[in-house]
Amino acid sequence: MDKNTWIGFALIAAIIVGFSFLNRPSQEELAERKRVQDSIALVQAAEWEAQQQSAQIAEQLQAAQNANTPTPELLAEQIANLYGPFAPATQGKEGFVTLENSKIKIAIDRRGGRIAKAELKEYKAYGDSVNPLCLFQNDESSLNFTLLTNTTRILATRDLYFSEVSQTTDAEGSTILTMRLNTNIEDCYLDFVYTLPADDYMVGMSIQPHNMQFALAPNMASIEMQWNQLIPQQEKGRKFEEKYAQLQYMFVGGDIEKLSEVKADRQKESARIKWIGYKDQFFSTVMIAEDGFESSEMESAIAGAHTRYIKEYKTKASLPFDITGKKTSDIRYYFGPNHYNTLKAYDKNVENAEKLHLNELVPLGWKIVAWINKIIVIPMFDLFMSWGLHIGIVILLMTLVIKLILLPFVFASNKSTAKMRVLKPQLDEINAKYPPEKMQERQQATMALYQKAGVSPMSGCLPMLFQFPVLMAMFWFLPTAIELRGQSLFWADDLSTYDAIITWSTPIPIFGTHLSLFCLIMTVVNIIYTHITMQTQSGGQEMKMMRWMMYLMPLMFLFFFNDYAAGLSYYYFISLLFTILQTMIFRWAVDDKKVLAEMEANAKKKGSQKKSGFAARLEAMQREQQRLAREQAKKNMR
Repeated sequence: MDKNTWIGFALIAAIIVGFSFLNRPSQEELAERKRVQDSIALVQAAEWEAQQQSAQIAEQLQAAQNANTPTPELLAEQIANLYGPFAPATQGKEGFVTLENSKIKIAIDRRGGRIAKAELKEYKAYGDSVNPLCLFQNDESSLNFTLLTNTTRILATRDLYFSEVSQTTDAEGSTILTMRLNTNIEDCYLDFVYTLPADDYMVGMSIQPHNMQFALAPNMASIEMQWNQLIPQQEKGRKFEEKYAQLQYMFVGGDIEKLSEVKADRQKESARIKWIGYKDQFFSTVMIAEDGFESSEMESAIAGAHTRYIKEYKTKASLPFDITGKKTSDIRYYFGPNHYNTLKAYDKNVENAEKLHLNELVPLGWKIVAWINKIIVIPMFDLFMSWGLHIGIVILLMTLVIKLILLPFVFASNKSTAKMRVLKPQLDEINAKYPPEKMQERQQATMALYQKAGVSPMSGCLPMLFQFPVLMAMFWFLPTAIELRGQSLFWADDLSTYDAIITWSTPIPIFGTHLSLFCLIMTVVNIIYTHITMQTQSGGQEMKMMRWMMYLMPLMFLFFFNDYAAGLSYYYFISLLFTILQTMIFRWAVDDKKVLAEMEANAKKKGSQKKSGFAARLEAMQREQQRLAREQAKKNMR
């Protein structure tokens, strides 16, 4: 290597060393990191011991109760030895404390102090017209915090009883409930404070230690959490509910990640996480940590096909925890619908760094498709819905507006189609003149005809370039729009799922166990539209395969969309009807003779013009290529 190369390496090394020196953490930062890491490691290492000791404590208590008439004093001594300062919390009142507002109703279990049930009062599960929709209840959900006592005991809050201290209403109408975990130490307790606003899906939970340094291990700087939940089937179409059910989480900073929705998945994260969402097709349970979750492990599994559950989610994470109570550990829960505007409203008047981006729980497709949904589709949908119209009319109006926006491009496409239709007799003559064996000559003759007539066969594809993103936007939006849920149209009782008119017991591969009527009608209309468009194509032998492929596509859509939301098939059906109507009107309004005359006039005008240098060279190259091809053919014949 020469001198310049060595100098380059030296400069790179100097930059790396200098950057490392300038960005090295301070001694205080190193100490804080070590303290947090040591606390997390301590809690995680003790996690499995907590389960073991809980079982051991239960066995020892049972053995003590089964002993020969133990005295109350002896039993109290044994409980004190097993639970340490938390012995008073081993007994308590069974039952639940209920909180509710205009939107949700929750039940807090006195044992464990957790939210054991969450109902959405404005929604109902499919097939249940009486009871509110229940996100979870009883053993379908569990939340536990691991406590490290100063007597080296590892306890679980799920085994301890909380008592209701107070339930008040503040000036804004929010209900505040305080659940307390008592100890045998004076003025030493742990409070779970729940806050339910008067008209919101969000519930606040504040973990407030009070002098817990006398009961807990002094090096306990974080508290370990285990949160599990089974997701029950709420919709008619299990297949699509499973598809959209997913565990999602957002890092502090805004990046959102997801676990697989089609298979069991697990992920460990060392970076701080702002929220973790247990998502269904239309509803979510989200836990939001004000200071972030640390050292998190999320797991998602698909439930058995013959159970009433579709997914099971599990999370292990740590929360910053100050045992002195100078700083509380605050959590918020979202129990509500996956409604874009409802979720987006939580970021209103919030600084960018503090935004939750819960609206990302609503799947809107790829980046450009999601942009179209956010900027065009959702605002237009909300506008028409605000008029109090039926959902079927809303989708109809949206289709009409989209067609009007795309009308200039459709007009250009139809004009190009008319030219192709006029040229069809001449194209048939070219195909008859040049057999398939002379494909090169046929293509050259065809392109010469297009050039002479001023026709571009690709111009008809231009509208599809604009229509495709819109079609994909509606493809993503309609199946996840909760407004369609439970809305009927004609024979369909729920536009958010399939509208089966025929069902059978034995599944047909790919197709399933039913036939959806809107999907069938959409397929028939699609075949009609394909037949109309194919009339402009030439009748060459090589086009037969293309024709079969064009007619096969609608049949493939029948298999693909049979399980999709009836509202989506309805949209595609009326969109195709509008397209056919536009095509027929244009054909009726366009005079083929006039189009042919214009093309001939353009051809004469182009013929009288001197060819450009590039066009002349291109034509010369084509002639030379043809001459070489003829000579090669003669050599082959010899």
